Amino acid sequence: MTGQRSDARRNYQRILAVAEAEVAAHGAEASLEQIARTAGVGSATVRRHFPTRRALLEAVFQKRIEGLCERAHRLSATEDGRTALLEWLHALVRYAVSARGFADTLSYEPPAEDPSPHSCGNRLAAAGTPLLQRAVRDKAVAPHVTFHDLLTLAVGIALATEHHKDPETQADRLFRLAVEGLSPERGIAEVSEN
Repeated sequence: MTGQRSDARRNYQRILAVAEAEVAAHGAEASLEQIARTAGVGSATVRRHFPTRRALLEAVFQKRIEGLCERAHRLSATEDGRTALLEWLHALVRYAVSARGFADTLSYEPPAEDPSPHSCGNRLAAAGTPLLQRAVRDKAVAPHVTFHDLLTLAVGIALATEHHKDPETQADRLFRLAVEGLSPERGIAEVSEN
C-alpha cells in the first residue's frame, strides 16, 4: 500500500514535470496523450491525477499563481494604493506573456455558479481584489472598474502580443497605454458615438 502511494506520487510529479515542458512548448492545447507517453504512463493515469485539462493547467501554473498572490499580499502594505495595484497588475501581465498557455487558461474560465476557490482566476481575484478596492477607496481608480476588467485586460494584452517578435516589450507598451489612456487630459467625454 505504501509503495502504491509513493508510485502515485512519483507518477504525479513526473506527469506534472512533463506537462510543464509540453505547455511551455505548445501552450494550453498541449496533447494529454503526448504528456502521458513522455511521462511513461497511460492516459488513464494522467486523467486519474488530472481529471480535466483545466486541472492539469492549474497544477502547471500553481507555483507562479502562489507567487503572484504572495506579491499582492506584500504590496498591500505599500503606502500608495494605485502604485501597489499597478505594480501587481504589471507583474500579472508580464507573467501571462512569459508563461505560454497561462493567458489561455485564464480566458477559458467562464463565470461559474459554484466557482472553485482553487481555480487560477479565483485565486488571483482573491489576491488582487483588495489592491483594487484600496485604489478605488483612494480615488486612484474609477469605482466601476472590476477585478474581472483588469484580468481581461491582462489576458488580452498577453494574447495580443504572444506572436510579436518581442512580446514582453510590446506587452509593456500596451500596458502603459492602457494605464495612461489614449488622451488622459481629455477623458472619454469628447468621443463621438457615431
